[in-house]
Amino acid sequence: MKAGVFIVLFGEQSFEQALDTAKAAGLQSVEIGTGAYPGTAHVNAQNIVNDEAAIKRIRDAVDSRGLTISALSCHGNPLHPNKEIADAHHNDFVATVKLAGKLGVDTVITFSGCPGDSENSKYPNWVTCPWPDDFLTILEWQWNEIAIPYWKAQSAFCREHGVRVAIEAHPGFLVYNTETALRLRNEAGDNIGVNFDPSHLFWQGMDPIECVKALGSSIYHVHAKDTKIDKRNVALNGVLDTKHYGNILNRSFVFRTVGYGHDDEFWKDLVSILRVVGYDGTISIEHEDGIMSVNEGFNKAASFLNSLILQESAGEMWWA
Repeated sequence: MKAGVFIVLFGEQSFEQALDTAKAAGLQSVEIGTGAYPGTAHVNAQNIVNDEAAIKRIRDAVDSRGLTISALSCHGNPLHPNKEIADAHHNDFVATVKLAGKLGVDTVITFSGCPGDSENSKYPNWVTCPWPDDFLTILEWQWNEIAIPYWKAQSAFCREHGVRVAIEAHPGFLVYNTETALRLRNEAGDNIGVNFDPSHLFWQGMDPIECVKALGSSIYHVHAKDTKIDKRNVALNGVLDTKHYGNILNRSFVFRTVGYGHDDEFWKDLVSILRVVGYDGTISIEHEDGIMSVNEGFNKAASFLNSLILQESAGEMWWA
């Protein structure tokens, strides 16, 4: 198992500087943003997918530092009812898959997407309850008419390029929990799996350890990001929270760097149970901590994660 980082965190640095930052922190791999919501601070997949010299520069820069690329990430909403947005995110995904194939990277990360409520919609419509019955009608249409046909086609396309898709479960999209992740995989293709990010599960009231057991071999990539639950705000308002992420005192939850939402025991158990279900890939730091600076949050996460993986590799961790 390797410790890595999603280098969009270092968007103010050049690509080579970002790699140096990761290397200096003792990490072994990098996850690279290539379009859609992560942006293209370091790599624009659409611009370079047919530029062999640019592709070689990326490969050489990574290899010369003894690093590997854990995944290319283009988290987006290719099912968006606004065709302009959907097409842009789809094109980013297509270019990213092709680029991954040329770089020898086997994993591309994105979201499942979320359509609107009909062909006439302007905005996505995330259904969260079964009544009134209108909501189930919307959900059936979203899955059967939009999501499943789209992802079946993408599954076939990815196979042509030797790439698998890691869908990140996230509220606001059709895939947001264990059940929906497995449904998309079962319906669309077994090269569609999961980018496992426990931070999005914590605030929904889920147990990431149990989720790992259920997801098993469908876990293709892992993010290291924590969540701090504010018990008083949850008691008052529940876990669905639309307040700005900067409104930390009044939110039901906030994202934290690893170890600042849940203790060492949880993270030790997570690393161990990932190993038990057969995962031996990268655990990639994704820093979205609104309290710590980029440097502080990243360095704390890197030190914490390196220590956990070193212990696990040395056989000092156990799972009961």
